[in-house]
Order: sequence, then C-alpha cells, then structure tokens
Amino acid sequence: MPPSSTEPSTQPFGTLGSDPASERDDALVGAAVRAVEATGAHAGSVFLVSPDRRSLVLSAVCGTPPSLLGGWQRIPVSSDIPVAVAYRTGRTVHLAGADETMRRFPQLAMALPYAFGSASVQVKAGDVAFGAMAVVWAAGPGEGEGLSKAQRRRLRATADRLGASLAELDARGALAWSDARTVPVSVPARSAPAVRVGLFDWDLDTGALVADDALCAIFGIAPGEFDGRAATLAARIDDADLPGFRSATRTAAAEGHDLALALHIRGGGHRAVELWGRVPQAPDDRRTRPHLVGAVLDSGTGMAAVEAIERLADGFFALAPDGRVTYANHGLERLLRVRRDDLLGRRPWDVLPWLADPAYEDRYRAAMISQQPVSFLARRPPDPWLVFSLHPGAQGMTGWVARVRGPVPADAGPGAPVADEVAAGPSPPPGAPRLGTLYRVLQLGSALTEAVTAHEVCEVVAEQLLPAVGGQRLALYVVTEGRLHLLSQRGYHQDVLDVLDRFEGAPLRAGLPVSDALLSGAPLFIESRQAFARAYPGFPLSDSGSWAYLPLIASNRPVGACVLAFDEAHRFRDDERDLLTALGGLIAHALERARLYDAEFAVAHGLQDALLPHRLPALPDVRVAGRYLPGTRGMDIGGDWYDVIPTRDGVALVVGDVEGHNVAAAAVMGQLRSAVRAFATAGHRPGDVIASTNRLLLDLDPGLLASCCYVRLTPESGIARVVLAGHCPPLLRRADGDTTVLDLPRGPLLGVTDTAAYPESDVHFPPGAILALYTDGLVERRGADITTGIDRLRAALAHVHAASLEDLADRLLLEARHSPKRMDDIALLLSQSAPVHPRQAAARQGRA
Repeated sequence: MPPSSTEPSTQPFGTLGSDPASERDDALVGAAVRAVEATGAHAGSVFLVSPDRRSLVLSAVCGTPPSLLGGWQRIPVSSDIPVAVAYRTGRTVHLAGADETMRRFPQLAMALPYAFGSASVQVKAGDVAFGAMAVVWAAGPGEGEGLSKAQRRRLRATADRLGASLAELDARGALAWSDARTVPVSVPARSAPAVRVGLFDWDLDTGALVADDALCAIFGIAPGEFDGRAATLAARIDDADLPGFRSATRTAAAEGHDLALALHIRGGGHRAVELWGRVPQAPDDRRTRPHLVGAVLDSGTGMAAVEAIERLADGFFALAPDGRVTYANHGLERLLRVRRDDLLGRRPWDVLPWLADPAYEDRYRAAMISQQPVSFLARRPPDPWLVFSLHPGAQGMTGWVARVRGPVPADAGPGAPVADEVAAGPSPPPGAPRLGTLYRVLQLGSALTEAVTAHEVCEVVAEQLLPAVGGQRLALYVVTEGRLHLLSQRGYHQDVLDVLDRFEGAPLRAGLPVSDALLSGAPLFIESRQAFARAYPGFPLSDSGSWAYLPLIASNRPVGACVLAFDEAHRFRDDERDLLTALGGLIAHALERARLYDAEFAVAHGLQDALLPHRLPALPDVRVAGRYLPGTRGMDIGGDWYDVIPTRDGVALVVGDVEGHNVAAAAVMGQLRSAVRAFATAGHRPGDVIASTNRLLLDLDPGLLASCCYVRLTPESGIARVVLAGHCPPLLRRADGDTTVLDLPRGPLLGVTDTAAYPESDVHFPPGAILALYTDGLVERRGADITTGIDRLRAALAHVHAASLEDLADRLLLEARHSPKRMDDIALLLSQSAPVHPRQAAARQGRA
C-alpha cells in the first residue's frame, strides 16, 4: 500500500520535492480551492475513501479548519450524511439551506442546527470512486435556491478533474491513501490581500533600481511605465520625509547596517508605508558596487485602524478560522481581566474557565458555519455580564465585547443569545457534546432501531462504530449463562483470533479485561501496550496498540461486551470516552432486543418449516415444482403457502397468503392448509372447498384475512377448474410459448363474510402447458401498480428458457432471491401437463 500523507517525507525541509504524498496533497488542495471559487461557497472539503473502503477520511479543506469539523473527520461510508450518500450513489446531493437539510437529513440538522447550504459530489474516474467533495455556503432567511445549475456543473467538473488526477497517481502507484492517521491539509480561502509588499534592488552608485510590480503599484506607477530609476520613485515620497530618507540611506550604505523607515507616499491618497533594507555583505576576495536590497510594506489604513481600536474602552479581537486569537486590544484585556500575551495564539474558551462551557464554543461554530453574525451573553465572575458579538468572514472572525448596560434576563444561561439579535441556531444546554458527537449517537441509534437480528446489530456496529473512532478491529461478545461467547468480529486475522479464543466460554471473573469491564459496569480504556502489560501481566498481547472494552448493560444485567482495538497507541479524549459510553448503552439495548427476536424467530421458523411441504408428490401425468422465499425484513416468516393434493379424479393445486409476518400468520396458515387438504381429499367441488375454508377461518376468528388460488386439475380431460379468493390471477404458458394472464372471476378474501360465493372457472390445460400460481410478494413493488408486476412475470415466464420445471422455478425467483429488501414472502407453484404418448392416448380411447 502506498504511504499515507502522515508519513515523513524524505525531502529536506525547504526543498520543493515531488513525492507521492505531496503530489496527492497538491491535487487535493487545488481541487478544494477551485470548488470554493467555482461555487462562491465559503468552505470546501475533500474526503477520500479509506483502504478498507469503510470510511471517508477528511483529506483536504479550504476555508474551514479541520478542528472546526470535530467528529466529522471520519465518516462511515454507510451513514446517512450527504457526503457519504454522494459517494455511494454518485449523485449530487444539493441542500439549499437549513429547511431542506432538516427535511432530507433530519439527524444531521439536529447535530448541526446552523443556517447553511451544502452540495456534495462524488470524486470518481472511470469505475473507481476515490471519495467525495463538499462545499458549504451561508444560507440565511429565505435561503434561495442554493447553487445554480452552472455552479453545480462547475463543482462536478472540479470533482472529475480531481478524480482524473488521482487515477493518474494510482496508475503510477503513487497515490498516498488516507487512513485514520491522515492529517488533513488545510488552506484558507483566497481573498484580496490586506497588506502589499514590494521588493527592490537599488544600485546606489548609478541610481538604477530593479522593482517588482507590487512596489510599482505601491508608488502609484504602472509596472510597464517604470523607467528603472530610483529618482522616479523618490519623486513620490512626501517632501517632508525625503531629506531624512536620503540621509538614512547614505549612512546605511557607508556603515553597512540595516535601514528601517516610515515614509508617506503621495498620489492616490496620502499613505504611510514602511521601508526595510540592508546592504549585502561583499565577499572578501572581491569588491562590489554598493547597493541596497529590501522591501516596502503598505498596510493601507491597517495601522491607523489598530491605533484607533487601541484607544477604545470596548474590547475588540480577531480569531483565525480555527478559533485562535490573532489580535486583542487593550480594552479586551481590561474587560476579560487577562493578559494579551496569554490570549494570543490560543482559543478563548481554553484560556478563560468561565468561557469553557461548550455552549460558547458552539456560538463560534454557528457563526463560522453559517457565516452569519452571532451575539450572546456571558457572565464573568463574580458578577459582571458581558455581551459578545461575532462577525465571521472567509479569513476568520472579528469580535466585539462590552459590558451589559441593561437588565439581564433571570434565565440567561451560557451562550444565551442577545435579545433582538438573530442567532444562527439554538444553543445547547450546559455540558452539551461537541460537534459530531450528537450525530454519532443519533446515527447509530437510528441504524440500530432498524436492525432486527443479532447479526444485523453486529453489522451496524461494525459499519458505524469503527469509522467513527478510527479503530481497526471490533469484537462483540454475548453473555449466556454467565459465560462469554464471541458473537461477531471484524478486522481480526486468523493468528489474532487465537487471542479472542481465550475469552470464549470464559466465566465472568476478575482478571480478564472483558470481564473486568462487565463486572464493574464501566468502560475500560487501555491506551498502550505497556499499560496493558502492567494491568494484565502474563496475558498474551495481540498486535494492537490500544483497546476499549465497553460493557453492554441492559435492564441492569450484562448482555455482552464490545471490544475496540487500534493499531497504534490511542489517547482516548474525554469527549470520546463519553461518546463510547453512550454508544455502549445503545448497543446493549439493541443486542438484548435482537436476541429475544432471534429466540422467537427460532420457534416461529421451526413452526413454519413443519407446516410447509418438504416434498411434493410424484404424479403420473403432471409435473410440479414449488418454492417458498421468506421476506428479508421482520420475522423472516409469513403466511404464504403452497400445496399439491392428489384427489380421486386428479390433483388439487393450492397457493395461499395469510396477511402478516409473524407467528400468528404462520399458525393460521397451517390451519388453512390443513382445512383445504381435508376438504379437497373428501371430494368437495373447488368452490365448496374454498367456501368451507372461509367459514372455518371466520369461526377461528384470528383477526386475519387470507387470499387463495385453488385449482383442481384433471389431466385426462385437460381441464383445470380454478377458484380465486381475492388472489392474483394464474398465468398459463402454452407449449408454443404463448403466455396469458387468466383474468377470471374472483370471490372476496377469506375471512370477510360467511355468505361469500366463490365462482368456478374452467380453463383448457393442454399437454406441455405450464400453469403458474404465485402470491403477491413476487409481483408487488413499492411505488408500482401490481398489474405491472404481473405483466413482468408473464413476460419472464414466456421468454425464460429452462431445462426443467425445477430450473424454471429457480429462474423466475432469481431476482427476488437476490433482493436485500424483500418486504413480503413469496410462494410459487408451477405445474406442467405431461405430453400424451400414442399408447396412452389409445388406452384412453379404449376406456372411452
């Protein structure tokens, strides 16, 4: 595997080399910057898929520092978050603003309750998806329509260009993949420079001066019009400053020391600039003509503005995009009672204990993400209340602080928005989780709600939890009769599984890390191999570097344990420990529910297996083939059934469907199957068989309805007598391949009324023909009319070529068998009239 971008480069510091990591980083940074510029967004990010293809790893950002993204630096590929959806589907996920985000991604909106819009696109080349790209922009009241079609097209084009670059690197074996250790490359969004710097090289003997374009612009001269003479630039210096400038220059040249001056430039306004210069040292073996090299700094009105702000009593400060203080005036020192040097380069909430509540940091995040001003109240102990106002921009944020001069509401809490000010979003309560933590809990909780079986719970935990924390291996244990049993594992190699076997069947006793976590009821975090050896001397170590043992406690009893392992030593931060503890509770309750379901399912599945026919009878003149497929969701059993019943004058073919997918449906199905079989073998007419079964269902009063298709087939006459009780129409394929839907009269569903009539219909069933009976699970599709599904089945029956009736049944169910979201169970019964041989025909004529 190519090295990740976290590995040290072999290039010496300061050397512009071209290694795989730097080539990839250049491509990522360029794409992130172009995405922001092409869409007018204020932030852009690129996520690359991890080598195991389970996570999207934040690899480059523009305009938004990685620290602001918190828990979003690793995103499970399977999660319901726009960038992951774009990666999986290849579609552009465009969210115009907060309202659309709430409607389409409610869990994301709850975790990020800010006014912003976003667009996410896949980064792909050919058939290979490398990751996804996203941009974010401010979306205030009214929101508008988000990005225009042209902007979205430019965003996709930028992603395609990046995909092509990554594919080229991959083809050369030079693509540095992202993993849990990858440090994202961060660049600020481009903006017009607030400070201009011009460079010069001045020959003091001849007066010739080489100046770059920026220097010419500072002096108000078009670069193409500059004649290369120092006198031309000197003519632009204010007369009052010119004598001092000339004197200082001569002294510097004569004595060889550095030059530093403040000058005023005429033209285009009277501006103050700063000039720095030095006389280069001449080599000992030769004498050079004296010259001065240096720079001119034009800070515009910046210095005057700083001087003005320093004279104000209110506090003013500037924050970098990552929240670090880059400027603070004297007024801020007085109001916050903290030295300026203690603030610079640090985040306010890391310096001041009374600003350490997560609510205050959230106000900053709200402003940065929404790019909308935010104002809030904060109390500096012992009593003064201060009002903070934050004004964001692409390069960071400007802040203002003043004493509150009016009454403060009695219920004002941390980060409470100022009255009559519009805040970017609701403030979390004290102790609220940091960005991303809430979403992890919501996302895993939602996915676990949909998980039904213990196997599905294990899949969800592995897919969601490992990418969220950057772990490489996971093991889930259950407690049965006081002993540990491995339920599922992900990421362990065979040689490491021997270590897991040490826990298999082990009783809950002290001395094992899993048992210790379960007995104490508290998570156990081991951050290094050395710490593990100290805590459990003599216990065999795997090749992991750190571990988290999460006890799964539900209903005040141990359900199991979740073990997370990391390749390298891993420091578990407080917020990460809180997150894992909360997720452990969710996993425990989901696993307990799933194990109860699995136990009930085992009973139900055994019941249904006993009720369905294991072998169909061999018939002399008719071939039959039956299939049953349970649904893939819910109890995985249902009320569908089929049966083949030999009778005195032929054979009865039955397919039925009891509503529901549970034990009750399976029990009613068994009763109806037995009833139909009894009435059919007793010689009742087809209509009477169904009518009697209907009355029996009403007498049982299970509160369930059922449909049924009953066919009495007489091979000698070639007549099939059909009765439908609210059931799908049969299909008939003749020997020449012509296939029709038998649109026959139908009676009502079974269990509706005891006076229902069930008409009989005769259908010609010629030799070689195939009759197909089925339940609606085979033809129903969500959002489509059932007649469309029936016609699709008719076409398949007409055109599928199969060597036998059994093979035909398998081919008709091929698509349904491989569908992961089959909501209903399916029963299919095929029958084929055997061709009549001449000897059989003569025998029949003789009997006639």
